[in-house]
This record gives sequence, C-alpha cells and structure tokens, in this order.
Amino acid sequence: MARKSLVQRSEIDRARKAHDCQANARHRLEKGDPRMKVYVERSHDHYCAECALKIIEADIAKLQQMAQQLRYTQ
Repeated sequence: MARKSLVQRSEIDRARKAHDCQANARHRLEKGDPRMKVYVERSHDHYCAECALKIIEADIAKLQQMAQQLRYTQ
C-alpha cells in the first residue's frame, strides 16, 4: 500500500540565475545559491534558504501539533 503524504512535492536545488524569493522580494537569490523549489500544479515556486527554513519549521510545528491532538484524543 502506498503511503500518503501531506508534504507537497518539493526539493532543494541551486538557483540557475539570479531572481527574487517568492516569499519576500527583498531577498535576492544569486546564481548558485541554495533554494527550495515547491511544485504548484504545472509550475513551481522558489524560496531563499531563510524563507524556506521558516516555512519548513512552521510546517513541522503544525504537523507535531496535529499528531499530538490525535494521540490525546484516542
């Protein structure tokens, strides 16, 4: 049986050219900088390392809270 996941299709790669972070236009990614690529339908969004870490940490906290709610409601 295939495992389900709440995590969107995403990966870490390197910027191929300079561009702005999609979470904060003041954050500029330069060619070669690490970034998080999140697939959205047929396209993808790119986030700088600083914004990506905030997104990941917030989602981890949210998932831990949900898991805790399930543990204590059984």
